[in-house]
Amino acid sequence: MAKIFIAGVGMTQMGKLLDRSVKSLTAEAVGEALGDAGATTSDLQAAYFSNATQGHMEGQEMIRGEIALRDMGVEEIPVVNVENACASGATAFNLAVQYLKAGEGDVSLAVGVEKMYSTDRERMFSVFDAAWDVATVEENTDKLLALGQGFPVPPGTTSDKPYSLFMDVYAAWSRHHMRAFGTTQRQIAAVSAKNHTHSQHNAKAQYRMPYTVDDVLAAPPITYPLTLPMCAPISDGGAAAILCTEDGLKRLGIDRKRAIEVKATVLQTGSSRAVEDADQHVSAKAARRAYERAGVGPEDMDVAEVHDATAMGEIVQIENLGFCDFGDGGATSERGDTTLGGRIPVNPSGGLECKGHPIGATGLCQIYELTAQLRGEAGGRQVEDARLAIAENGGGLYGIEESVASIIILGR
Repeated sequence: MAKIFIAGVGMTQMGKLLDRSVKSLTAEAVGEALGDAGATTSDLQAAYFSNATQGHMEGQEMIRGEIALRDMGVEEIPVVNVENACASGATAFNLAVQYLKAGEGDVSLAVGVEKMYSTDRERMFSVFDAAWDVATVEENTDKLLALGQGFPVPPGTTSDKPYSLFMDVYAAWSRHHMRAFGTTQRQIAAVSAKNHTHSQHNAKAQYRMPYTVDDVLAAPPITYPLTLPMCAPISDGGAAAILCTEDGLKRLGIDRKRAIEVKATVLQTGSSRAVEDADQHVSAKAARRAYERAGVGPEDMDVAEVHDATAMGEIVQIENLGFCDFGDGGATSERGDTTLGGRIPVNPSGGLECKGHPIGATGLCQIYELTAQLRGEAGGRQVEDARLAIAENGGGLYGIEESVASIIILGR
């Protein structure tokens, strides 16, 4: 099987960027990735464009990638539009890899961009309403919120300001984990405080203010046990990766020392399972496939980026990735195992909670971070001598878990 490499990466600033457009964010992310690879648009042989919200936000329901890329001179090559909820960026990456493995070319592009902020706040928050089966909304809601029943909710711990229904779902998942395994709100806060501390060193992160555990617990509530700093924000931004075969690296004259190998990329949809069967979680099954494909195990990973739409998400995902036993994610996080300098640093970028969560770009933002880590170019958030890295990215809801999970393993 042909080896595939990341030759260049790019990422914009994340945040509330009302003066930016999808086109300008695309041009910045792709331009930086091309510059990093020492390539030009004429070197690209295929492009996979990830976006989940432009149709809802702007009415651009079709040919988003062709339009976003045309202004920067990307023409004639195949451009494939990718939507897979919050896993859209990782899916674009997976498809760009498959294009090269199929022998269709030697250089491909994966790019994800979102413009989620708007002066129309109702439109901003309703963008998430399509990330599950819209024909069974009441059934979806009842099934997911039931997971949090039976755990007492202290008075005054629900915001009186509008927020996405999905925060209620994340809170229900959190309370289920607390009831089943004894996870505490303080342990969830420890994850958030760790990520906010990491984010100080990421100049492109949306939020860079450090928090202590007590700061996180004292912050405005969203819905118990979640407080504001525990939750990922709405974000504008973009990220891109240039992928090459070995022939592509030679054609572009790229230094192999800076090229990062794609050891495995696994995309998997969920399945029906009992909530008690934690080891059958879609991300856990995808991770096992990825480890087998790469010929490594969780004990070999040096750094990870995971999908922490809330801090509780990180606790669940480090269990799914095998960094600790199921049910032990809270204690592992509180102990400091996942902080910089710990046993397995997780989300040195600051994670979605701090770096930001531009849905269609999120998976590629993870690739940007892990590429920097494996090159030793991450500055104040650098994991010492990182050689193997893993990214977990999930999207949508179906049944009691995410609809889709992506696991990507990179190495140098």
